[in-house]
Amino acid sequence: MRKVLLAHKERGALRLAAPLGEVLADVVRTASARARGPSGGAAGVGPRPRGPRGQLGTHSPRGWPAGSPEVPPLTLVPVPSARPSVAARGHDPVRRMALAAASELRRRGVPARVLAVLRHGRPVADQAGLTARQRLANLDGALEIVPDGERLLGEGETVLVDDLMTTGASLAEAGRAVRVRGREPTAAAVVAFRPRPGG
Repeated sequence: MRKVLLAHKERGALRLAAPLGEVLADVVRTASARARGPSGGAAGVGPRPRGPRGQLGTHSPRGWPAGSPEVPPLTLVPVPSARPSVAARGHDPVRRMALAAASELRRRGVPARVLAVLRHGRPVADQAGLTARQRLANLDGALEIVPDGERLLGEGETVLVDDLMTTGASLAEAGRAVRVRGREPTAAAVVAFRPRPGG
């Protein structure tokens, strides 16, 4: 998985966005269902009844039919890459995967969209080689919501998405930035998790 993520992220293998997006779509659906708990919660995307409870599929919040225009979409908010990194790579890999995941979710009947409402409010150092504590300090207060981003998020579930979680610092900062503007992310979803030895 590391080789696949690096090929997509650093080597321009953009065709990998589709299969990575499929993986991310599965994780988003699972994270959403888990965040709402056994009762299913008041809103969101979760299992569609196809027989016994718990089988996979989709249902919509408040009992509305799936695909109804009244259903608030499931919003994927990608953790943004720093602008210099995007310029160097020629693309934003997490946003590209999020778009592929949203497309896959819609194909499965889940109303989903991507809103890139987070941005870096100040420069940050490259996270590679930093300890967990250094990563948290590096990103503390670094992200912010773009103007009008709070309105764009609207109703429905908000799921933060990233490609790889190592210490959780990026997702923690993304969650803080969203909460500052009065939104509460439902869950976070990543394609891969690689804990650093020694935290």
